[in-house]
Amino acid sequence: MKWVRYQSDGKTFYGILEGDKVKEVYGSPFDSYTESGTLHNYESIQLLPPVNPPTFYAAGINYEKHVREAAKLLGTEPNIPDKADIGYRAPNALIAHGQPIVVPKDATEKVQYEAELVVVIGKETKNISESNALDCVLGYSVGNDVSERTWQASDRTMWRAKNSDTFKPMGPWIETNASLEDMITTVRLNNREVIKFATNDMIFGVQKYISEITKYITLYPGDVVWMGTDGSSENMKAGDICEIEISGVGTLRNPIASE
Repeated sequence: MKWVRYQSDGKTFYGILEGDKVKEVYGSPFDSYTESGTLHNYESIQLLPPVNPPTFYAAGINYEKHVREAAKLLGTEPNIPDKADIGYRAPNALIAHGQPIVVPKDATEKVQYEAELVVVIGKETKNISESNALDCVLGYSVGNDVSERTWQASDRTMWRAKNSDTFKPMGPWIETNASLEDMITTVRLNNREVIKFATNDMIFGVQKYISEITKYITLYPGDVVWMGTDGSSENMKAGDICEIEISGVGTLRNPIASE
């Protein structure tokens, strides 16, 4: 099932996408819902990020190739993490599929994409085991963890490097029927394939992260966990179009613009 979130007549709705039609519902995928009987053409609705998360979690460095390539660029020894580290991102940075990523006017040329699987939590969860961790997952979406690398290296925190407005495209929907083992992540910049990797080839997988988080923190319906990226990224500039496809989930597409 594909859940979309959108605006219609100034109101926000969830809907179920079937083919090119969206079945509007009262309620949400996180609680009870009923179908309203209203149908929309998918191409005519104004998409929103598929969820407005209460808390926005982000996995730390989580792909070995990404670690090794970053170390090579810096001229250092690769430091493979020995535990699942979690960080946070800011919901203010979220935008929907199709909306522009706006590069701040004082940013350097080093504005880059990071293709990430988004895990959407569907049930309140605490102290869950790895073997049962997927029981609390509603589904998956696609995220682009846009990063300004110069700021990332120079600021004491990543407050603007990762969290500037529009730096977190997510969407286009939540897919509830997807298999982690079957997912392949592909990034295209201006229709040119630049990265392709097995999505689930993580140092620490979805189950490990969920179990680790819930040792200390309760996860709530609508929380999201972005799972990190692999490979090295290229710079993006105004006029570019970045597409991130995760097979079995969907394709997130956003143009790049200047402030």
